[in-house]
Amino acid sequence: SSCFQVLSFGTFVPRFLVDSCFPELNLVGMVKTKFVTQTDMKIGLIGDEDTVTGMLLAGIGHVDGQGKKNFLVVDSKVHIKDIEEQFHDLTARKDISMILITQDCAEMIRRAVDEFAHSGQMIPTVLEIPSKDTPYDPRKDGVMQRVAFFMPSAMASLGVEI
Repeated sequence: SSCFQVLSFGTFVPRFLVDSCFPELNLVGMVKTKFVTQTDMKIGLIGDEDTVTGMLLAGIGHVDGQGKKNFLVVDSKVHIKDIEEQFHDLTARKDISMILITQDCAEMIRRAVDEFAHSGQMIPTVLEIPSKDTPYDPRKDGVMQRVAFFMPSAMASLGVEI
């Protein structure tokens, strides 16, 4: 058929011609799928209201079409189960490259954070950050524990005993 010759030379063929000449292809139900690239990666955030508000103002907030957020504001009304569930959701998402979690929130779900750290999964990277209300303790931070393991003198120069 003439449609086949046009297609074989690689020229552009309008969609209606393909549908009418090749009904067996059934292109009507096909949908383009989007692959997640580095430019599509997002940062997840779990923290107190001030920290989350500041980060959202900086532009890291995202809500997808189903209402799924990449952040969670933790206050006195939020249960530990909800924090842990959001953490697991963020670590399972393919579009999240980094999770920032305030150290006091990480302490609430320490078991889940440590399990993820020991899983060997590199992406998303989980970073514990200080919050406004709680002083930062480098002894509880997994990144600083690794620094202490490989460079104990660096921690000693900071005045931190591990």
